[in-house]
Amino acid sequence: MMVSRFKAHPWHGIEPGNKLPEEIRAFIEISPTDTVKYEIDKTSGYLKIDRPQKYSNVVPALYGFIPQTYCGDQLASLCMAASGLEQIKGDGDPLDILVLTDRVIPRGDIIVDAIPIGGLRLLDKNEADDKIIAVFKGDYIYGAFNDLADLPNGTVERIKHYFVTYKDMPSVNRTVEVLSVYGKEEAYSVIRAGVADYQQLVNKE
Repeated sequence: MMVSRFKAHPWHGIEPGNKLPEEIRAFIEISPTDTVKYEIDKTSGYLKIDRPQKYSNVVPALYGFIPQTYCGDQLASLCMAASGLEQIKGDGDPLDILVLTDRVIPRGDIIVDAIPIGGLRLLDKNEADDKIIAVFKGDYIYGAFNDLADLPNGTVERIKHYFVTYKDMPSVNRTVEVLSVYGKEEAYSVIRAGVADYQQLVNKE
């Protein structure tokens, strides 16, 4: 039996799954019970505290990223084609994902298998910052949803509100806007673009 002696880097060392884009493996950084925002330290692979959650705004589901993806030129091109805007670039991070489940999972730094059902096309300071929305594979409640259009409107609005407001500060202009909400097929295109951008990134190094 082959056993690794070292912890895999969550971004580079974990496989995103062999059934992309219909099924994916996500690395979860933060859960709805967290009162601070954690994110991966790109160099070490350990979680670090980014900032306390502002006010009463807490993430509405498991939040993390898809390993071996990157928001680069191809994701930016998708954003420009869909929005009609110009001179957008990728935000330079792994592709974010929000995983819906009816179970209370009280911690991050875990891997989950998920089924993408849609996403949000976000723009943050002229950078494409898509958020894939998925359901926890086999989830008793959310596992029945096959596309973002199947979700209750209140669930989608809550997710949108979180991402539009989670960086808000008093007396500072808001920088994040939701350009559009998309379903499963567009989510597949975004994931493929994120994988292609990652390959381009590692080929440069």
